[in-house]
Amino acid sequence: MTFPPPSTGTVPSLRPVAHFTARDTWLNDPNGLLFHDGTYHLFFQNNPQGSTWGEISWGHATSTDLVTWQEQDVAIWATDDEMAFSGSAVVDSQNTSGLAGPGETALVAVYTSAARPRAGAPGIQSQSLAYSVDSGATWTRYAGNPVLDIGSTEFRDPKVFWFGAEAGADGGPGEGHWVMVAVEAVDRRVVLYTSPDLLSWTYASAFGPAHATGGVWECPDLFPLVVQETGETRWVLVVSLNPGGIAGGSGSQYFVGDFDGATFVAERLSTSTEPADHDWLDYGRDYYAAVSFNHVPDGRRLMVGWASNWEYANETPTAPWRSAMSLVREVDLVLGADGRHRVRQHPVLPPAEVLPGVFELSVPCGAGDRTALVLTGDDGGSERLVLTVDGDERSITCDRTQSGAVDFHPAFPSVDWAPLPVGADDVVDVVVVVDATVVEVYVGGGLVPLTEQVFPSSPFTRLDREVLSTAG
Repeated sequence: MTFPPPSTGTVPSLRPVAHFTARDTWLNDPNGLLFHDGTYHLFFQNNPQGSTWGEISWGHATSTDLVTWQEQDVAIWATDDEMAFSGSAVVDSQNTSGLAGPGETALVAVYTSAARPRAGAPGIQSQSLAYSVDSGATWTRYAGNPVLDIGSTEFRDPKVFWFGAEAGADGGPGEGHWVMVAVEAVDRRVVLYTSPDLLSWTYASAFGPAHATGGVWECPDLFPLVVQETGETRWVLVVSLNPGGIAGGSGSQYFVGDFDGATFVAERLSTSTEPADHDWLDYGRDYYAAVSFNHVPDGRRLMVGWASNWEYANETPTAPWRSAMSLVREVDLVLGADGRHRVRQHPVLPPAEVLPGVFELSVPCGAGDRTALVLTGDDGGSERLVLTVDGDERSITCDRTQSGAVDFHPAFPSVDWAPLPVGADDVVDVVVVVDATVVEVYVGGGLVPLTEQVFPSSPFTRLDREVLSTAG
């Protein structure tokens, strides 16, 4: 099996074809994800001037199918006074903000104004607005910025959404309000604010610290999902942290609970300090800052994360671009055999002719079963990534210590672990998606994902199965 012709770039053999990368610059967290007028918008943390972190602005890409992305002009530029850190965007369809003129619809971005340090003093982080009345082509900073300032240097990453009915009987705003979910990062707290108009915000509640607290909390998200088995609605709170992720460095955890428009209450809070006792969106080394799209039709919940890790993100061996997004994932909520609610994730895949590196297998995982799934190039050479399904340990491991270029940072060559899904007694389904530098693994129908970067000298195109031991 061979990949399609590589895309353009300084290192064309290493550029993914289905995972979004900036043309020739740095990217990190996804921002401002929304659907509007037939188009998906992906904004992202971007340094328009180079391939490492700095001069952070909002880059912009669009898609009509979630798999083919077109990079657009930078949406919100860094200025002499501030950088534009992570945030979100909404369609203000009822013009609650008053930012749209007659016949216009405002797209409103809510982002963190990261003030530049002055005279040795650290810069304040506050929440600001920018808006577009031409479907996202151009953006204007709101003259009244910031709209929320608590005087903190660690207050950031607002995710905003509408709670309640979107429209009233008279066609005006419905019985509801805007909700902002942000973080007080070093305190490991998610803080919630409400607003009628996106301009004035009132403190509502806080959540945390809880579960993984080994690093600062960042990039929260809060959204409802229907439990597949019962039809009930639960709310999912996503919180990323760095460091302290399950695989080391940065990672994304989640909580399931209830939300009444002001307060989130988790249904399960463990006192354990073991990362394995918490709930993770991804068990790999390279999945961070995952957030969901606003205003997606048909109630679908779509998420995307940054496919990298802060431990070595600035040093990965690609040029002139650096870092990729994950595939878009559709998520739902299931009730596990142990009574716990768990997020399940399904990748939105391009056609096979665009990305032929998709392997689907059923792997024995009963007691005594150990199977290695080995990714290599066409020649089956020494560069490889090895996935091992171990029925005795009830785990899957990912060994990338021989996956190509691994010595650019001491934290990169790793063997990462994930549990097998509860209920996978004898056989577990494994889907492996390979796209040049990014490998995404979905275990047990998407209950346990792992995302890992690799930098082979030529793309991995072959997967071989090796039975290490068998119960039979």
